[in-house]
Order: sequence, then structure tokens, then C-alpha cells
Amino acid sequence: MAYRQGDRYQIGLLPQSIEEYVAPNDPVRVYDAFVDSLNLNELGIVYNECRVGNSEYEPRAMVKLVLYGYSYGFRSSRKLERAVYHNISFIWLMGGLKPDHKTIARFRKDNLKAIKNILKQCAKLCIKLELIEGNTLFVDGSKFRANAGINKTWTREKCEKYLKDIDKRIEEILSECEQTDSREQNNPSLVKMKEEIKDKEALKSKVKEILKEIETEDIKSLNSTDQDCVKVKSRQGTHAGYNGQIVVDEKHGLIVNSDVVGESTDIYQFANQIDQANQILKEPCKNACGDAGYSDTDELKKIDEQNITVIVPTNQQAHKRPNKPFDKAQFRYDKENNCYYCPQGNKLSYKHFRKDKNFRVYQITDKSLCHVCKYKSACTKSKGGRRINRLVNEETKEKIETQYKQEASQTIYKHRKDKVELPFGHIKRNLGAEAFLLRGLEGVKAEMSLLASCFNITRMINILGARVMIAKLII
Repeated sequence: MAYRQGDRYQIGLLPQSIEEYVAPNDPVRVYDAFVDSLNLNELGIVYNECRVGNSEYEPRAMVKLVLYGYSYGFRSSRKLERAVYHNISFIWLMGGLKPDHKTIARFRKDNLKAIKNILKQCAKLCIKLELIEGNTLFVDGSKFRANAGINKTWTREKCEKYLKDIDKRIEEILSECEQTDSREQNNPSLVKMKEEIKDKEALKSKVKEILKEIETEDIKSLNSTDQDCVKVKSRQGTHAGYNGQIVVDEKHGLIVNSDVVGESTDIYQFANQIDQANQILKEPCKNACGDAGYSDTDELKKIDEQNITVIVPTNQQAHKRPNKPFDKAQFRYDKENNCYYCPQGNKLSYKHFRKDKNFRVYQITDKSLCHVCKYKSACTKSKGGRRINRLVNEETKEKIETQYKQEASQTIYKHRKDKVELPFGHIKRNLGAEAFLLRGLEGVKAEMSLLASCFNITRMINILGARVMIAKLII
């Protein structure tokens, strides 16, 4: 059988316009129509065709370039610059415009707030197309590497150690200088030593500034490359990074809201993220679901007070650990008398309030009762007898624990992984965005918004099809 051979010197008739290179149902046309449907003023981009001065690239075209580029893993400005020269879909999208990497990087940097708002308009479009119903929302977080090294993260202890080592090294260099100067004048090594002293003094000054900032702001650590990032732990180890947050709608798994926080855990994020999503929906959702990482009672209460059903397990419920015979759950609380009764009927009276932990402490009224109790070894090892800690919002905690056990809640919770972990999988694996390129909280929030918008558009194309999607956007 003969082989088909290529011939790059074959003379052919090319289409007369760039338009003919892209098929009518090509996904790039969806991105083109989507950006055309955006309100630039609402995004925060000033559109003025009568501006005086050197001409700029049309802002809508630049938004198309950045958004479409992120959707296919072209995130760096240099890769985007190459794409507008060699990739036919990028050439079509830009209409032949070829901005250089500096122009692309500057546009992205100057319009971080506008880029962050793209997801909001994308979510509103999904609501308009009835792809987001806002009935049940799932919230989840994932760690992303920052554009900074973990070795640039400074703590108070690390700064103090560095300062001691620098002082020690400066003393050694000065001693070596004196010895060299006494032996031989004009020795070239003396010049190098003096240069090293200057470098050490400069480093010492920098470390002192970092230490001062840590003490002034009362923070645990500070990264000198990206001051907004924190030390995070993931399956790949410990590194400088951010905590990316998304809120996903149950119907089609589309992202309603995205955010990035400079905290290593999700514990204080539940109410904040659900509230942001509800602002976009313009009405409260019916159910709000998260994993055990969000099980802070004070946070959950903020959502529960809005008549939203909170479906978040405690760590014990999430790991399906059974109650032990003398767990707190086996002790009966008497609300009227503000005391507890142990399984043996002995009274635990209120002792004091722990303001730092936000709970009340109850202790056995007569500790001798614990010492003679046959269950003491299984109940407590304290010489003062058994203690119970009761949260200020203990009733809310018990209510949410009971809600989680209900059959309807269990059905919703089973869908959590399917809905909320898919976007992170697409963003990190398909788009290759395991780390942010931009630095600073404002920059990474804009990047996260772009990545979330890319997921939503891809998902909408899969649900509706490119042709239908274009038709709905053009209307």
C-alpha cells in the first residue's frame, strides 16, 4: 500500500480570509462570542475610542487572548505571544493582531480587578441560561503553589538565627582582614573580603527589616518574594502557596464564585465563601455543603442563621468514628440549671469561661466521686475529676450534627466530591495550573477567576454544544 507523503513546497490556493480557517462549531468562536457579550464597564475596563496619544490594542481583543489562552494552558505572556504568530485559532481570535509579551503582561497587570470580575459575569450568564439554579451549593478548597520559594519564607526564629550567623561571619572576615593587612598590604584577597562584608551588611539590613515587619504585624512568617503567600502543606510536601476556594452549584457543577485566601486551612472560610456566592445569585441558597475542614461552629452558625440548611460533618462524623462510652455525647446537659450529669448521675458544675477558646468549662462538683467510681480509668485521668467543655454555640453544633445524619443530607453530601472536586482536577491537570504565575493576593485572585471562568465555559460547551452556545450568546 502506498504512503501519503507531504510536500511543503506544493503550491496551493489558500482561503482569502482568516475567517475561513475556523470551522463554524469551533470552540474558539464560543470564547469570541462570550467576551463580546461582556459589559466592559461592569468589568472595570475603560473603553474610550477617542483617547489621545499612541494607539493601544483593543481591550476586548486582549481579554479574549488572555481568557482563551488560559483555557488551553497558555498562561505566560511569552507563550501567548508565540501563539498569536503560530496558532491558527489565536490568529483568528485576534484578527491578525500580534501584541508582544510585554504588552500582554502589562494589560494583565493593569486590569487585575477587571479580570477578577469575569467569573461574576460568567456565573450571571449561567443563571440566565438556567444552568445554575442556586438550590444547593458546595464549597471546597485546594492548595496552589505561589510564585515564590519556601526557602524565602522567614520566621522570627529564622531571622534571629540568620542575624547571629551573619554577625559571626562578619567578625571572621574582619579578623581575616586584619591578619592579611598585617602580613601583606595591597593583597587582592583583602578587596574580596571587604566586598563580602558589604554583601553581609546588606543581607543583615534586609533580614532586620523582615524581622521588624513580622513583629509589627504580629504574624508567624513572611515570604520575602511574595508577602501575601503562606506556608501550606499538600500531598507534594510543604511549600509557599495560597488556598484556592470555589463554590459550585449542584445542577451542572458550574462554579458560582472563586476566591483565594492567604490561610493554610479552610476552617474560617465557610460563611465568607457562601455569602459571596449568594451575592451573585441575589438570593440565599437552600443548602450549603462542605467537608469536615469547614466545621467551625461559629462560621457554620452565620449561615444557619440565614435559614440555610448547613451540611458539614464534624471530624468524628467524617471519619465515621463511633462514640465511646464516656464521650461528651454520653453526658446530659441541664439547660435550666446550667450543669452536666455524667452517665452515673453525678453533677458537673459550671467553673469558668475560656475566652481564648470560646467555651465554658464544667467540672465534677465532688472530685472524690470520680476517684471512687469504677469507670474512672475509662472516663478521665485527671486528679481533679472529669471536665466537660461546652461551646458558646453548642446548640448550633448539635443541630448541624443532627442535620448531617438525615437521609436527605446524606444524599446531597454523596454528590459533593463529584461536583466540587472536578473543577480543581480540570484546573490543575488539564490546564496545568498547579501554581500561580502572578504574585500578591490581588494577582492570584484574578488568575483564579480566569481559571474558574475557563472551566465554566468548557463545561457549558459540553452541556449545550458550541453552536447552541454561540447562538445564545449572540442573542
